[in-house]
Amino acid sequence: MAHYRSAGLVPPKRHTQHRAADGSLYREELMGEEGFSSDSSLLYHVGVPSAIVEARTWELPDQATTPNEPLLPRHLKLHDLFTDAESDLVRGRRLVLGNADVRISYAVGHRVSPLYRNATGDECVFIESGSGVLETVFGHLPFGPGDYLLVPRATTHRWVPVGEVRAYCIEANSHIGPPKRYLSRFGQLLEHAPYCERDLRGPGEPEVRDEAEVEVYVKHRGSGPSGLSGTVHVVPRHPFDVVGWDGCLYPYAFNVRDFEPITGRVHQPPPVHQVFEGSNFVICNFVPRKVDYHPLAIPVPYYHSNVDSDEIMFYVAGDYEARKGSGIGKGSISVHPGGHSHGPQPSAIEASLGAESFDELAVMVDTFRPLELGEGGRAVDDGVYHLSWGRG
Repeated sequence: MAHYRSAGLVPPKRHTQHRAADGSLYREELMGEEGFSSDSSLLYHVGVPSAIVEARTWELPDQATTPNEPLLPRHLKLHDLFTDAESDLVRGRRLVLGNADVRISYAVGHRVSPLYRNATGDECVFIESGSGVLETVFGHLPFGPGDYLLVPRATTHRWVPVGEVRAYCIEANSHIGPPKRYLSRFGQLLEHAPYCERDLRGPGEPEVRDEAEVEVYVKHRGSGPSGLSGTVHVVPRHPFDVVGWDGCLYPYAFNVRDFEPITGRVHQPPPVHQVFEGSNFVICNFVPRKVDYHPLAIPVPYYHSNVDSDEIMFYVAGDYEARKGSGIGKGSISVHPGGHSHGPQPSAIEASLGAESFDELAVMVDTFRPLELGEGGRAVDDGVYHLSWGRG
């Protein structure tokens, strides 16, 4: 984020002494992107943020992927993945799809997660259902259905659900933020953007916790087959010991219902639905909206070939006009790989004529390198979706 925030107690000048009432010195930490050349924040800790008293290996959930071969469009039923009522939103993630740029996982959390730090890249977690609080070193962010939670790389945090929370987890090997075309050269969201700064929710005031010998689960780049490794650090005091921070790098939330859809007389292309982007992938959302109003308009999408990308659609709520007759429903993912022309089910085209609005909610990820199937994706592939266009 390029929008400055300040919370808690910070000194009037950076890199100067900042002391507690008893005279002890707070430890200043710079958390920044791209070396010292991009967004950053300064955090003031009671303890030493680098301190570790013990470390052990964390065996990550299965991160292996297999190619989408033979090349097929696929229907993955994510709601069939979970029967364990004791999982959390960190250790309980199941990898659905992945490549060198992005990993898509699904999780159902009932328990408080361990403290967690993803050092491989930013995370964009979409809350399908449920509510709770994302506790972070910066402060806490309440969340609910339809929220995107943007968590910068290496932010220490934990998930505290209230009841069951279903989460669609997009993990980048890069940073994630608003599309550059939505931003001024100084980072302000422009008038044509479908959301603005007022729609973004930052964390509350930081909270100092006085706890000793705390575990932090760290996912990081490593030498395993997936290029990922896990480590558990035991730190001498709770990482939530920040008395104040300021800067332009911090976690934030955005609710999909605050996205203002862009419509036209004829069908608009997918980029008008874009909400965020990372390196070699984009995130779009399709929200309830009025549809094309040319008298001869066809509201559902035209057939299109993904020459340069794989298209992954996660269906959250509503009716999916283009997919009627395909078996797609809530909790489904459609995988439309590069090299395969796809579009509406044939019967959906005539059925959509004259429609004035669509009541649908979906999250789309388009990648510019092929995605492979994770163990979660392989487990819930219906195996027949590729035949659906021939069924009408």
